[in-house]
Amino acid sequence: MKPVGSITRGTTNPNRLRRVDNWIASTLGGTLRRAADPLVVDLGYGASPITAIELHARLGVPVVGLEIDPARVAAARPFATEGLDFRLGGFELAGLRPTLVRAFNVLRQYDEVDVPAAWAAMTATGALLVEGTCDELGRLAAWVLVSPAGPRSLTLAARLATLDTPGTLAERLPKALIHHNVPGERIHALLAALDAGWQAAAPLSVFGPRQRWRRAVESAREAGWPVLDRPARWRLGEVTVPYSAVSPG
Repeated sequence: MKPVGSITRGTTNPNRLRRVDNWIASTLGGTLRRAADPLVVDLGYGASPITAIELHARLGVPVVGLEIDPARVAAARPFATEGLDFRLGGFELAGLRPTLVRAFNVLRQYDEVDVPAAWAAMTATGALLVEGTCDELGRLAAWVLVSPAGPRSLTLAARLATLDTPGTLAERLPKALIHHNVPGERIHALLAALDAGWQAAAPLSVFGPRQRWRRAVESAREAGWPVLDRPARWRLGEVTVPYSAVSPG
């Protein structure tokens, strides 16, 4: 089966994807536990296999790292172990039928028009897809949960100790949304609402950034944004909303 896709830059770092991995374990752990074959694919792990190794350790389920670059697959294979393998593959998933696919910092390097087909290919066998982008150290991240029926939710996540404003997360929006952060679009309105709440909650900074972020999220919810997660996730610097609330107009 010929891999579908293009070779990307492949830059990566240890712990870069810890935020999304922890979210997967918390939010989709039940789905993985109920699956008869809880296989997870790490698509486009890059020049180092470290993110696939960490994903396997954090989830405790079989993981296959897929790369479209044969040299990267060859370099990763010495790190294979029980429950962790590395293969050549792209959006076609090398013929695998995983329960979940994680594709991070991959579609960011494609054109926006390529996103729907890539989402459809990665969910064609019934898999859930977590697709998104983060900065080099994993301090800012955003991802979309996609089902075979389409995108379900958007999560924004940040290391609150170093967060300037919620609007900074615009730099790491998934490819499907990043070009729509302009006035009149829903994603722009969400970030503006979080920014307004963050500024209004400035006095809470004396109690730490978690209290300030929590109040910013509460303010957005009070303004009518359909926040899906609860304060336990907000304390981690996250907020999740239905994708329909931010989808391009």
